[in-house]
Amino acid sequence: MNVLEVSGLQASIGGSRILRGIDLTIPEKSVFCLMGRNGVGKTSTLKSIMGLLAAEKGQINLTGTELKGMRPEARAHLGLAYVPQGRDIFPHMTVEENLHIGPIARGRKLNGELERIYTLFPILKEFLPRKGGMLSGGQQQQLAIGRALLTNPKLLILDEPTEGIQPNIIDQIGDAIKMLRAEGQMSILLVEQYLDFCKELGDVFTILERGTVAAAGKMSDLSEEMIKEFLTV
Repeated sequence: MNVLEVSGLQASIGGSRILRGIDLTIPEKSVFCLMGRNGVGKTSTLKSIMGLLAAEKGQINLTGTELKGMRPEARAHLGLAYVPQGRDIFPHMTVEENLHIGPIARGRKLNGELERIYTLFPILKEFLPRKGGMLSGGQQQQLAIGRALLTNPKLLILDEPTEGIQPNIIDQIGDAIKMLRAEGQMSILLVEQYLDFCKELGDVFTILERGTVAAAGKMSDLSEEMIKEFLTV
């Protein structure tokens, strides 16, 4: 079964066509890597899936439900969780308040889920009273991922989670992704420039080039020729 199916997705920004018929299929319980050089449409694809960028044509189907035309918050309620570049935590709220904001917005109480987040990212438990803006970039990324996980998503979308982050926290985020995959409760859509990170964690991949799909397959099928043609800067 597939968690997300995207077909023929087209979108424009400022009158310029950015996405030119994107097709993606994300299996359940998998880590799906969306790859490509800067400016090829990766973040625009994520924003279209989330409803933050209007899709002009195509279909976006989440476990049998067509999302096109839905507002972002409705898509979130159906099971999408998005951690964008820049993380978008609330800097003047504490770590604890940041973690609770999602469940509060949905009108639900947490029941043991926080302990799971502390298992994935132990530093968050230590820093609960600290303002989000006082955390390092890597710690803010952990907070943003933890906050997204507390919505119990079907698909967790991460846009370049290792960007500008120290190596030890990159390792911790990688370990968390491995743990989430092993739990089998969700799929993860990962946009990442760090090739080794993708090769270590990914099950399947799609490479974009100029707003179209240039290559796709199992991560074991990612060849040196593909890397040289579509990924090497």
